[in-house]
Amino acid sequence: MAAAAAGQRELGRLSALAVYRRVAGAGRMERRRRGAPLPAGRKRAKARLRRGRAGGGGSEPEAPPPAASRVELPAEAAVEAPMEAPVDLRAEATAAGPDAKPRGGPKAMPSDPRPAGEDGGGVSGLLRQLSRLEDSRQRAAELFRWLLAPVVPAEFLRRHWERAPLLVRRGDPGYYAGLFSTADFDAALRGGEVHFGTHLDVTSYAEGVRETHNPSGRALPAVVWDFYQNGCSLRLLCPQAFSPTVWHFLSILQEHFGSMAGANTYLTPPGTQGFAPHYDDIEAFVLQLEGKKHWRVYRPRTDAEVLPQFSSANLTQPELGEPVLETVLEAGDLLYFPRGFIHQGDCLPDAHSLHITVSSYQRNSWGDFLEKLLPAALQMALEEDVEYRRGLPMDYLRYMGVANSDTVDARRTAFVEKVQSLIKKLVDYAPIDAAVDQRAKSFLHDCLPPMLTESEKAQSVYGFPARWQDGGPCNVDILITKDTEVRLLRHGIVRLCNEEAGVMLYYTTENSRVYHKEEPKFLELDPEYTDSIEFLLSSYPNHVSVANLPCETLEEKISLATLLFEKGILTTKKPLAKV
Repeated sequence: MAAAAAGQRELGRLSALAVYRRVAGAGRMERRRRGAPLPAGRKRAKARLRRGRAGGGGSEPEAPPPAASRVELPAEAAVEAPMEAPVDLRAEATAAGPDAKPRGGPKAMPSDPRPAGEDGGGVSGLLRQLSRLEDSRQRAAELFRWLLAPVVPAEFLRRHWERAPLLVRRGDPGYYAGLFSTADFDAALRGGEVHFGTHLDVTSYAEGVRETHNPSGRALPAVVWDFYQNGCSLRLLCPQAFSPTVWHFLSILQEHFGSMAGANTYLTPPGTQGFAPHYDDIEAFVLQLEGKKHWRVYRPRTDAEVLPQFSSANLTQPELGEPVLETVLEAGDLLYFPRGFIHQGDCLPDAHSLHITVSSYQRNSWGDFLEKLLPAALQMALEEDVEYRRGLPMDYLRYMGVANSDTVDARRTAFVEKVQSLIKKLVDYAPIDAAVDQRAKSFLHDCLPPMLTESEKAQSVYGFPARWQDGGPCNVDILITKDTEVRLLRHGIVRLCNEEAGVMLYYTTENSRVYHKEEPKFLELDPEYTDSIEFLLSSYPNHVSVANLPCETLEEKISLATLLFEKGILTTKKPLAKV
């Protein structure tokens, strides 16, 4: 009887994984990762909210690197500055004694004389302190400083960014308290909106085999925790969609990077590994939240794998060589490694691991910028310079091409010199600023929407007290006057772009917390309103009176301010209406 009961328990314990294996069999799938112009004669400005094409999902591309021979790279290979040894800052972080607070821990910002204790500790207290800084750019810089502390950001950028791993041991298990926890993971599952594949991956790596065990449909707690109990790792692909704190954290940090800041969380059972060795196409900041994890990091194997455009396929242990860094991360520690550095992490037998990987700089290189710039430069050259429209020599096929590459021929020399001349001249037609604006437009589509504090809500359309009462709507009119003082909600939430269809103002306030769930949001403005947008940008973080906007008439000033307020782009110095 007891044996039968034990057998039944064992059957129940293995059910989710066993069922998956039967259904998926040998062919299991594996995921590698991841308005109209403003009228001058109306009281309210009209604008069409145009929709661009929606982007793709948030998973990372599955692109194996090109085949290359294995080489042992020297320490300084393929980077502008020497690739220095990883830095272990345990001594620096703990030099003041066991009771000392890390220098990068939450503390009052320079602009705020109140002590940090009034805000509490951990990440929640830090975010409350940051909210008292008027300038969103300063908030972002302070958060980045806190993330790296006690390393100074300038030193990090000089020695490590895109160059070498960095290990920070803080000896402070509560450093990231409140950012994300296993309790938050469980709450997300119980919220009923997590789906396998879309939001959650169930993975394992054993005996050199990496598997993804995702069923279809909703990720219910009973099924998810059964997978975990049977040794599977859990990767939550977009914790910012389920955690307001992660959303707040990333929405600030993205302004510092000028590039999308994303995150995955990884929960791994004791004594297991969830992923094969691989390298990524992002700059990775690993924040150990709970437990501990054993990490091995390896330098790029070839020049072609230094700062790669795409993530690698799964790698095998014999392909790796010796690690450049091997460590056990504990709660409060930080590990950074650049894109292209191979890495793998496994749990020790005595503890689970929960970490969050904050990532940025995916497809954000000079080469990616030139992909936007060069086609536009060539188009302008074709339109403006007859030299680019002249025909090729009639006989060029006879002496050009690979088959003729070793031929000594004056015609070949002239042809190559002509191509070089046209390429060099192409720089004169390159619309560099316009290409930057197009990159910024893509970045704004990638961005998380800003998370507002209570005071910001009260001063924006999101706190406006319009409601249904006594049989009809009340408090509906947004009464902006010439004396109303306004400013942008954040410095980085808008971008002006001159496009063929007109002047577009792209903005982030209506983005989704799920990557590209919403299409790009923009307003089409008459060109005469660009000066007012630029004025608001240059005035930030100061408030300006609506009367000072550089529009021709007061009516236009109020119309523009009202439109931007309704889109959440502008806030007022004082609430427009009392609740």
